[in-house]
Amino acid sequence: MHFLVIPGIIAAFSVAVICAALQLELSPAMIVGDSMQPRVFPILLMVINLVLTACLAFQYWTKSPEKIHSKGLQTWGSIALWLIFYPITVYIDMLIAIAVIMFAMCLLWGERRIHVAAALALTTPVVIFFLFDKALRVRFPRGLFTNWYYG
Repeated sequence: MHFLVIPGIIAAFSVAVICAALQLELSPAMIVGDSMQPRVFPILLMVINLVLTACLAFQYWTKSPEKIHSKGLQTWGSIALWLIFYPITVYIDMLIAIAVIMFAMCLLWGERRIHVAAALALTTPVVIFFLFDKALRVRFPRGLFTNWYYG
């Protein structure tokens, strides 16, 4: 039963977020327009999270995970990069922060081809931005890039 501890914690968190999102009131149509209600997105993410958690529990049940040894520099470097992510997001732009941190993370974890790391770091935020802006009609917080794009 020890294999259910981590999936249980993740599932409890997901259910708590779903319950909190269900407490949000529906926004009037004149405010939301054609986009989705604010509570739909966290519920959708947590349902996906619950499905993935069920897959994780099944994998733990079929084969016990091996002990993970710390990587040292990569682990602490990743933590440092995530701490750097916040000030870049607040003071510059979230999309630029995603690109910078993703590029640095690729190099930190051993990607030797700089053009591959740069391509990944540039295309991912662009795809995320247009997915949210065009498909979901959700705007990102204002920043350097978003001020230029939104006008």
